[in-house]
Amino acid sequence: MMQLSARNQIRGQVRSVKLEGLVAEVSVDIGGQDIVSTITRASAERLGVKVGDQVTVVIKASEVLIGK
Repeated sequence: MMQLSARNQIRGQVRSVKLEGLVAEVSVDIGGQDIVSTITRASAERLGVKVGDQVTVVIKASEVLIGK
């Protein structure tokens, strides 16, 4: 497995994959909440992402906001 510098790596299960044109919207259940990512259709197809798959969501951002 590849090592990444991103610290925010969250395991989850793919809840839905919506393919539309050149993009794919992938929704991942991370313990009762969803994280939604938009990736290229080509990447979704290359990875073979499908409902029920266990995946790792990697969040690499210069800013992460917290609200209360």
